[in-house]
Amino acid sequence: MTIQDRAVTLDVTSRSVVYEGRVWDIVHDSFVFPETGEVLGRDYIDHPGAVAVVALDDDDRILMIEQYRHPVSMYLWEVPAGLLDIDGEDPVTAAERELFEEADVRADTWHVLVDQFNSPGASAEALRIFLAQGIHEIPEDKRHVRDGEEASMKIEWVPFDEALTAVIEGRIHNPSAVSGIMALAVARQRGMETLRDAHVEWNAHPKFRAEATNLYRD
Repeated sequence: MTIQDRAVTLDVTSRSVVYEGRVWDIVHDSFVFPETGEVLGRDYIDHPGAVAVVALDDDDRILMIEQYRHPVSMYLWEVPAGLLDIDGEDPVTAAERELFEEADVRADTWHVLVDQFNSPGASAEALRIFLAQGIHEIPEDKRHVRDGEEASMKIEWVPFDEALTAVIEGRIHNPSAVSGIMALAVARQRGMETLRDAHVEWNAHPKFRAEATNLYRD
């Protein structure tokens, strides 16, 4: 048996914005559940999706950043990541941009490591994690100027085995970092044959689904 998540187009009878936020909204959908015919209502975060990058250098180190995250009141060790919040920007381009803006580096080679929904019971956020190799630094005079929480980010190149141990021992918790590091560990065990092309379709992301324009009706 081959297991695979499947997309459906339910009869969404109404949709309203419960809260309009700076980055994402909370919406309420009413929809007909096909198994019972019952009309159900759900509130969730209408999220644009995100990308993350596991950057691996020639010395078998991955690039990690320490950033403050207010909802959990912690400084977390993460991999570069960011929102898909620019209209028309494809995921690979977004990942390249985030690597440049957050880590002052570019990469020559890109692959998809893993795709996931971060919290599908509460959010529409879809995340694609890339593997970036062939790393080279951006000259200082051409680097992005960071602000907000990003202005104080600490950047470190961490040996891969050390990062993997940190995941297993529960010392890091960011989902992009945890999933990306574990996915890379599995890919390495399988001779990197599980890596996908960087531009492979991402139909699980609601925005990129063929039926995305018909997810609900007025």
